[in-house]
Amino acid sequence: MKDVMPDSNAAASQLSTVRDFLRWALSEFRRAKVVHGHGTVSAMDEAAFLILETLRLPVDDINPWLDATLLICEREALANIIRARIETRMPAAYLARRAYIGGMSFYVDERVIVPRSYIGELMLSGIFGGDEAPLIEDVTQVTGVLDLCTGSGCLAIIAAGIFPDAEIDAADLSADALAVARINVEEHGVAERVSLHQGDLFAAVDGATYDLIICNPPYVAAAEVHAFPPEYGHEPVMAHIGGEDGLDLVRRILAEAADHLNPGGGLICEIGTGRELLVAGYPHLDFLWLDTEESQGEVFWINREQLLEPGT
Repeated sequence: MKDVMPDSNAAASQLSTVRDFLRWALSEFRRAKVVHGHGTVSAMDEAAFLILETLRLPVDDINPWLDATLLICEREALANIIRARIETRMPAAYLARRAYIGGMSFYVDERVIVPRSYIGELMLSGIFGGDEAPLIEDVTQVTGVLDLCTGSGCLAIIAAGIFPDAEIDAADLSADALAVARINVEEHGVAERVSLHQGDLFAAVDGATYDLIICNPPYVAAAEVHAFPPEYGHEPVMAHIGGEDGLDLVRRILAEAADHLNPGGGLICEIGTGRELLVAGYPHLDFLWLDTEESQGEVFWINREQLLEPGT
């Protein structure tokens, strides 16, 4: 007999506490084999995120709320969003209209890829600013930053917080993505310092130069995009696909970045799992690879002077 998920009305009437809904959501996510990866890494994380975000509670820890008894309207809201997650395979961030990087909250919808950049984690962990910063010690010396392929605008907004004297340009080919970025720029109160530009990579900024370029471009190989599970299929294809091997845009960025960097400036770029291909294609470049707790060899740093070396 086919395994049928209980309807949301039944769940709302039979479950009463946050703990009840967490257990039910976890069981149903596992039963339905939903795929995670849009800001959460497991069924438990995603169930907790959806519950806390729907109840407008802090998303960092569900434990203080586990035994809270829910109002009927809260039960109905939780039952409906958990059921929607399973039936539509829509990423949880789209259903909640919210995503987080390092505790920072960003609006998100289907017009833009769900923000989950390792660059954001690295920036917030202290790679810029202070004596122990491995890349830029004095953030006050950075007066111009470009966030290329900005998407939701999250990295530009993080940069605005780190570099107090910098003007930030955020560029993207997608007008839809920039509409979402505008919501986030205004929500975070940085509209006076973050300017949005539409265009194809550096064409969007018409010859401007910067002390820092941040880029999380589309970097997934075409065959991998076509084999995506349903959850990833809800995101804009153009935000993922990077050509046959995933590195088409990365190569263009490396070819043009030096022309848009001031002396001493640098590029930080996320490329997914393409490190081996990139290193083989640019043996003369000394990439500095920056790792996080969950990633190794997916983000590199390189400065302008290195990019100008023969062979680039």
